[in-house]
Amino acid sequence: MGQKLKITGWVAAGAFAGALTTVSLQTVARGSLAPLPLEELQQLAAVFGMVKSDYVESVDEKKLISDAISGMVAGLDPHSQYFDKKSFKEFKEGTTGRFVGVGIEISQEDGLVKVVSPIEGSPAFRAGLKPNDLITKIDDTAVRGLTLNEAVKRMRGEASTKVMLTIFRKDENRTFPVTITREEIRTQSVRGKMLDSGYGWIRLSQFQERTVEDFVKKVEELYKASPNMKGLVLDLRNDPGGLLDAAVAVSAAFLPENVTVVSTDGQLPESKSVYKASPEYYQRRAGSDPLRGLPPALKSVPLVVLVNEGSASASEIVAGALQDHKRATVMGSQTFGKGSVQTVRPLGPDTGLKITTARYYTPSGASIQARGIVPNVLVDETAEGSPYAILRMREADLDKHLTSGQGPEDKSPDREKARDEARKRLEAEALKPPQDRKVPEFGSDKDFPLMQALAQLRGQPVLVSKTQVERKEEKKEN
Repeated sequence: MGQKLKITGWVAAGAFAGALTTVSLQTVARGSLAPLPLEELQQLAAVFGMVKSDYVESVDEKKLISDAISGMVAGLDPHSQYFDKKSFKEFKEGTTGRFVGVGIEISQEDGLVKVVSPIEGSPAFRAGLKPNDLITKIDDTAVRGLTLNEAVKRMRGEASTKVMLTIFRKDENRTFPVTITREEIRTQSVRGKMLDSGYGWIRLSQFQERTVEDFVKKVEELYKASPNMKGLVLDLRNDPGGLLDAAVAVSAAFLPENVTVVSTDGQLPESKSVYKASPEYYQRRAGSDPLRGLPPALKSVPLVVLVNEGSASASEIVAGALQDHKRATVMGSQTFGKGSVQTVRPLGPDTGLKITTARYYTPSGASIQARGIVPNVLVDETAEGSPYAILRMREADLDKHLTSGQGPEDKSPDREKARDEARKRLEAEALKPPQDRKVPEFGSDKDFPLMQALAQLRGQPVLVSKTQVERKEEKKEN
C-alpha cells in the first residue's frame, strides 16, 4: 500500500458529540499546480500592506499571514485547518494517545470535574485519586465555571512540572489538596470484560497507535476466561475516530481475509484507494501481523456493534464494514457522518495544513459523509427513549459540511421545533439533584443499549426504538 491514511485531530460538535478527522501525514508537495491567479494575489499583497501601514496600531506580520491562511482554509469545510505551532503539537498528540498530564479519565458533574478513573500507573493513580473524586480547584483556579476543555488544559503542561488539585471525596466527606508531578501519559483506548455466562464486551473509545495491540490482548484475555464464548458486543459509542490502519485491523479481526473494508475517492490519484482485510493494509512493521495471535473463533462468534451519534470516522468505518459484510448486527443510533478524508502536509518543522482530499465509502459503495451508518436495529439510550438525541450535533449540522455526493438532500422542517422541546427538557433536568441525573456508565447492568445488545445475542426480544427514524442528509444553505 502506497501510504497509510490516519484519522486524528478534532472538531467541536456541540455538548454531546465530536468527531476526529481523517489524515495522512505527507511531506511531498503536488508536482503540478494550477496557474496562480496573479491579480487576486496582488490584491492580497495590497491588503497586507495597507493593514501593516494604516491600521490604528502595529500588527505582527506573522500573525497577519497566519490569520490569512487560517481564514482561507476555514472557508472550505469544517475539517480543513491550518495548524500553528501549538495546534500542530496538540494534533500530533492525538494520534499517539500520549500527552503530558496527571493521568485521569474525567467527566463533569454539578459544575466540577469528576474523576471517572485514574489511568493505571499514572501520577494520579500513584497519588491515590479514586473514581468519583471531585476536583474543585486546579492550583489557585476554581473549577466551577470552567469548561471541561479549560480544566484539561490547566491540568496538562510540561513534563516534571507540578500541579495542585483540590479534591472533594464524597464518601469520606472531606476536602484535601494533592500535588502531582506531570508525566507523559499513555491513554487507554480499550476496555472489556465478560458480562455473564459466555458473553463478552469490548469497548473502543478511540483508534490510536496502541489500540490494535491492546484490542488483541483484551480479546485473548476474554477467550481465556471463556473459551466457548457465545457472543460478543463491540462497543463503539462516542468513539470519535483515530487511525485508519487501526480501524482496518479491528474490522479484519472479524472479517474473512482480503474482503474490502473501506474505499476512498478524491481528485488526487493517491486519494483513490481500497483498503482490505489483509495485513499489508494495517500492519505497522513488515512481516508482523498484529492479529496473528487472535483465536480463530473470533471470525464467527455472534457479534453486535453498538453505535450512537458520537460514533464517528474510524468507528463508522468499522461499523459500516461489519454491517455491509453481514458479519454483525449494528444497534443503537445513527452515527455522526464523518466520512471525509483529510491529508496533513507539513509547511515547516512545526506547522502544517490539514485539507480534505477524499470521501469514505463502505464496502457496498455507500458514502458515510453527512449520513453516517444507520443501525440494523434502532435502540434508544434509555427505556424511556432518547430525549436529548436531537440536540447532538452531527456532520450534517456543521457549517460548510461536504455533501455525500450521492442523491438528493432533504430538509426536516420539524427539526428546530424538536430541538427547542429537547432544550426545555434538558433545562428541567438540570434543576434536579446531581444524583438523580447521572448517566449510567457504559458497561454496567444499567446500560440500556448494552442490555438490548445482550438480548439480541441471546435471541431474546429487543426493545426497539419507537421514535427514531433515519435522518436524511439535510440540504445545505447557500
